[in-house]
Amino acid sequence: MISAMEVWLHAFSFPHRVAELAHQAEEWGFTGLLLADSQNLNADVWVELALAAAGTSRLRLGPGVTNSVTRHLAVTASAAATLQAETGGRAVLALGRGDSAVAQIGRRSVTVAELESSLQALQSYLRGEEAMVDGTPSAIRWVADQRLPKVPVWVAATGPRTIAAAARYADGVDFSVGAEPERLRWAIDVARGSASGELSLGAYVNVAVDPDVQAARELVRGSVSIFARFAAEAPVQGAMSESTRTTIAQLRAGYERARHGDAQAPAAQQLQSDFIDRFALVGPAATVAERMIEINSLGIDRVIVVPGSLDADPAAVHTSNRRFANEVLPLLGAVR
Repeated sequence: MISAMEVWLHAFSFPHRVAELAHQAEEWGFTGLLLADSQNLNADVWVELALAAAGTSRLRLGPGVTNSVTRHLAVTASAAATLQAETGGRAVLALGRGDSAVAQIGRRSVTVAELESSLQALQSYLRGEEAMVDGTPSAIRWVADQRLPKVPVWVAATGPRTIAAAARYADGVDFSVGAEPERLRWAIDVARGSASGELSLGAYVNVAVDPDVQAARELVRGSVSIFARFAAEAPVQGAMSESTRTTIAQLRAGYERARHGDAQAPAAQQLQSDFIDRFALVGPAATVAERMIEINSLGIDRVIVVPGSLDADPAAVHTSNRRFANEVLPLLGAVR
């Protein structure tokens, strides 16, 4: 039995799939569903979240993750507050510095200082208070009339400065550093050392459940390349095995943004089996559950299960998700 860990599911927001997936995730027992926000690669995240909300009653929902570049902060805050109102308080808002969504339109990720400003503005908007954005004060007036808790703001973070900023200004931080305990311990220490108040901690983890370990590796290969590349684009920080350090350096040199998340891309194909086995949770249910329990023991409040690559066979992803729900969750105990 493990204690007080939420288990969320991550998915890409393809049309005609999300509503059914949300309904299934709720039946399976997941705490919530986060949808990737990358307008050139996926359908619109807020439309799909609304459809997911309409088909569920308990499942928590939000973008995972959105950014402050492709939409004005007031638009994002209003969308999140609307989802909160329509679901009776089931919304979350996960923010990042911007990755594929901004790269696909030739924009850059925001700096850490810009992220901090965005977080402060979002928190003000979501409280119904006046926010200052680009030198202009404004407020989302209707939010103050709602009798619901403020939408929680989480930040997806890899590097130490982003983790520290999230710890200071967000309600939670979700680490994108892989599943190696040493790396997670380092990230947790950075967050706790920077937090000024209560802070929830999560981790994005690539997961594939299959008795055939090689089949599980292939299911998440492209997705692992995405999350490992986050570390590749930041200075190498924190505890890290030599093999992981070498792989991340290779990703830094060879990642192709035009083939983001593609399992057949050269950068993804170069990932060695031992790296995937450490960075992700792959293989039989008992193996995955054992590592989930270890992650929880480090102080992680929620694990966000990232189940397959962008170009993975939807049927194979569904099978892995079903195995996780039917075979892994029971081994974790009643933690949601």
